[in-house]
Amino acid sequence: MLNSTITIKKSNNQKFKVEIDVNKLEKLANIFGLYNPDFIKSLEKSEKDYKQGKYKKIKSLKEL
Repeated sequence: MLNSTITIKKSNNQKFKVEIDVNKLEKLANIFGLYNPDFIKSLEKSEKDYKQGKYKKIKSLKEL
């Protein structure tokens, strides 16, 4: 598991500030599966769809 200090500070207006050691960021991303080949493929497909205009702008999730 990742040995790192993650600092979470409450900011104003219902916001939080999260601080993570930059040297541990890649390990954390790997733990969350952000380097998973399926995830990378889905990002590439999303970019391709966006460039081809295959998207719909929405203002709320209720529109889905």
